[in-house]
Order: sequence, then C-alpha cells, then structure tokens
Amino acid sequence: MLTAAYNFTTDTITIAELEARKLHHDFTELLTRAVQPALWLLIFGEVLAQIRAIPTGQLPYLDFMTPGVIWERDLGILHKMLASPAPRSALVLGKALSASERGLSQAVIIYGLAVLIGVHINWSIVSVLGVLFVVILGSALFSTFSLIIACLVRTRERFMGVGQLLTMPLFFASNAIYPISIMPFWLQAISRGNPLTYEVDALRYLMVIGGTSVYGILVDIAALMVSTAILVLIAARLYPRVI
Repeated sequence: MLTAAYNFTTDTITIAELEARKLHHDFTELLTRAVQPALWLLIFGEVLAQIRAIPTGQLPYLDFMTPGVIWERDLGILHKMLASPAPRSALVLGKALSASERGLSQAVIIYGLAVLIGVHINWSIVSVLGVLFVVILGSALFSTFSLIIACLVRTRERFMGVGQLLTMPLFFASNAIYPISIMPFWLQAISRGNPLTYEVDALRYLMVIGGTSVYGILVDIAALMVSTAILVLIAARLYPRVI
C-alpha cells in the first residue's frame, strides 16, 4: 500500500513538473494571463470605488474586490499523454498542480497592483502563506474543471467556446465583486454552490486587513478540497475516453 502511494505521488509530481516546464518555455504566457484580472482591478474596481455603488461595510471596495480577481480564468487545453504508464488520476492531479504556477504568477502581480492603488494588504507570514495555499488549491480546482470540459467537447474550437461561455457566469455568480447579501435569492443559492465563492471568501479573509470570512476559513478550505477531489475523480474517469 505504501509503495502504491509512493508511486502515485511520484507520478503526480513528475506530470506537474513536465507541465510546468511548458510554461517556462514561454514566460510571457504567465504575464498575459494576469492582464484580465489586472484590468478588472484597475478599471472596474477603481470606478466602483469612486461611485460607492456597492455596500461592503467597513471594508473599502478596492480591498473587497482585490481578492476576487485572483483566480484561473484562462481555461487550459487538454494535452494527451497516452504513452504514460501513470494512473489517469495521477495525470489529472499532476496537471492540476502545474496550474498553480499560473495562479501564483497572477497573485504576485495583483499583490503589486494592490499596493500601488492603496489596498490594505495583510503582510503577516501566516496570511501570505495562506493566500498561496488557497491560490494553489483554487488553481488546481479550476484547471481540473477545464480538463473535464476538454474531455467532453473533444475539439479545441468547441472547448474555447464553452470555456469562455462558463467563465463569466462563474465570476458573476460568486462574491468576487459584490457581497452575496445583495444578490437575489436564486443567485445566492447558486453562489453558495460555486467553488469560486469559497476561494474568494478565504482570500478576502487572509489577504486584506479587516477582511472577514462569511463561511469561516476552515469551511472555505474544506469546500475547495472536497470540490477539487470530486473533480479529479470525474476527470480521471473521463480522461481515457479521448484516447
């Protein structure tokens, strides 16, 4: 049993390393992926902060919004590793972990922009490490979600279309840019089932001074871990179908 666990862990790390190397060959991809969240923060966030249109309690709107723009929006493309003897679940989990590099690069850039526009960042070691952990977990979750889509639609063209179609609903049906309390009842119900809501809730608590967690940080992390585990199992089941 220990040997099987060791082999699974080794296979997962190997796949994650191989996927991460692809990004290193084109470092500009890491930067371009951060453009969209940066624009949301600098344009959308600045405007709403000025007009004070959204009630965020004692937390300034830019502080409220900054954690909400750190997530993996650019759904990746399915890469087949048909010759690999690794279990499909290790392939899926390895790909999920490699996505954290993109998420972390976005987080670094958003941190820098947040400092420039005056967001009150919590710089304690525990908070920063907590943010990194949540970003890694969230990146793994949404990259696995994209892998499931890729397995279902099969072609690149359909994948890109479906990916773009799902990105905005995930974003707006969460607490990323406005509190859940001001949503209509039906949207509140959807938001509570949206994993992005729990990622943002955790990031808001950890990242900014005065940030609070509606559900509790342990609930947020548990929701992300359970959602990721379920999606990894689903993706592992679907992955062989593209062979």
